[in-house]
Amino acid sequence: MRSGWPRNHGYTALARVINVFGEARPHCAYLFNNKGGDRIKVLVHDSLGIWLCAQRPNKGKYHWVEAWRDDHQVLTAEQPTALVQGFSW
Repeated sequence: MRSGWPRNHGYTALARVINVFGEARPHCAYLFNNKGGDRIKVLVHDSLGIWLCAQRPNKGKYHWVEAWRDDHQVLTAEQPTALVQGFSW
């Protein structure tokens, strides 16, 4: 997982995943947030193709663990649900 990158940097979400992980693995999801923490993008690779989803909270922002900034982590099945629902870590 990475925090936001400049739009003019030239990377798409898929290109960023490939750059960081070497490939987009089937049945894996990759989460990205912007620097403001008020938007999340999820890139999911099912065996048929790539899905890109975006979400903004109605109010407030997403609670990211500061240690995760500029790093990638493996999440448990419950952690993305907690993140999207706005629970703090």
